[in-house]
This record gives sequence, structure tokens and C-alpha cells, in this order.
Amino acid sequence: MKITTIDAREAKTLVENGAVLVDVREPGERAGGYIANDRNLPLSRLTPVPVESNGKPVIFYCASGARTRMNASALDAIGGAEPKILAGGIMGWAQAGLPIARG
Repeated sequence: MKITTIDAREAKTLVENGAVLVDVREPGERAGGYIANDRNLPLSRLTPVPVESNGKPVIFYCASGARTRMNASALDAIGGAEPKILAGGIMGWAQAGLPIARG
């Protein structure tokens, strides 16, 4: 398994440099907030098709990081060359003082 865990600051830097951010929560969970410019690919609909990333890292996140860790093998398989997990999920992102989109 090549998937690694990164903190919110590293994730932000990677996203600014073209990494793809993927929210694995269900659509209803996103009502409480999400990270802008992400993609929503709920774990319940996960397919073995790789996430299109043009060779850039793919960063997966959920609410707290638990679901992404529990499903690391499946995410690793679709995450391309550099799959990552956002430590602490969107909660870790918010705790780092990074913006949460609403709506």
C-alpha cells in the first residue's frame, strides 16, 4: 500500500499546486461544509476506476479521517500515483484554520 497520511497544511499546499481533493462523505454530510473545489465520491459509490488527476496527487478526506483510514486499501487502488489521506478529515482542516465552504 502506497497511500500516506498528510496534515492539513501539506494538503493545502498540494491542492494549490494541482492536487485533486476528494470528499468520500455522503452528499447529505456535505451540507455541513466541505473544502472548496473538491470532488465528491462517496465511499458507498466507490468504484475501481481511478480518479482522474493528470498525474497529480489525490487527497481523500471524510469527516474525521476514520473512514478514509478504514478504507485505505480501496482508496489506494483508485488514488493514482500519489494517493494521500487528509489527517483528521475536514475537522482537521478546520482546526488548522483553513476555510470551509458552505452551501
